[in-house]
Amino acid sequence: MGPSKGTLKREDMDSITNPFDEFALEEALLTKEKYDAEIVAITMGPDKATDVLRNALALGVDEVYHLNDAAFAGSDVLATSYTLSKAIEKIGGVDVVLCGKQSTDGSTGVVASEVAARLGFSQLNYIWKIEEIDGAGKKIKVQRAIEGGLEVVEAKLPAVLSVAKGINEPRLPNLMGIRKASKIAIPNWNAGEIGADAAKVGTAGSHGKVIELTTPPPRTAGEMLKGELDEITNTLVSKLIDLKVIK
Repeated sequence: MGPSKGTLKREDMDSITNPFDEFALEEALLTKEKYDAEIVAITMGPDKATDVLRNALALGVDEVYHLNDAAFAGSDVLATSYTLSKAIEKIGGVDVVLCGKQSTDGSTGVVASEVAARLGFSQLNYIWKIEEIDGAGKKIKVQRAIEGGLEVVEAKLPAVLSVAKGINEPRLPNLMGIRKASKIAIPNWNAGEIGADAAKVGTAGSHGKVIELTTPPPRTAGEMLKGELDEITNTLVSKLIDLKVIK
């Protein structure tokens, strides 16, 4: 984290596909194979995020778009969901939006739900299996993971699905796919190109802000109690009573 701005120092890190999103990407590929669908992958991030999109292309995604604008920096979940929803609106004609259940940095697990709310799409979380997609009837049937089992849910399309970890086994790209993807130009969209309100993206559109970053004070050494068991027990109980841990 950068102490001055309270944001991730992304320039110091490599970009990889969010592990939870790998399951969503694989589910999209399986859906394409079953229903002859078209897959469009989008990501929001700095220049290095193109690596994530090239990986998606190598796996068989049809189109990719990189949401790349300095104005997007510092986005919380509200600003992120707004930016993603504006990109989805620009793509248009979307039936199903597939997301991982959460990111591995923020780990909020709410972006998919917020995207669904912004778009007015059906919201389906913790998906364990897509049973059927009826494009003509504009409906989808899925299995959701719930405590102690699974429930079958039917919803109207379009829908946003966040898939559970373990829904499938994500594939790896082959050499031919990697070489092909390396030659494809990655389209970049900035805030203006997706029709986003500057006041709703990045830090300007974020309700959650890091006010201060501090380093925790070093822990002091613990106290070792020595002696016979009865003596140690009595001493420990007395100290716990003094600290008001027990009465």
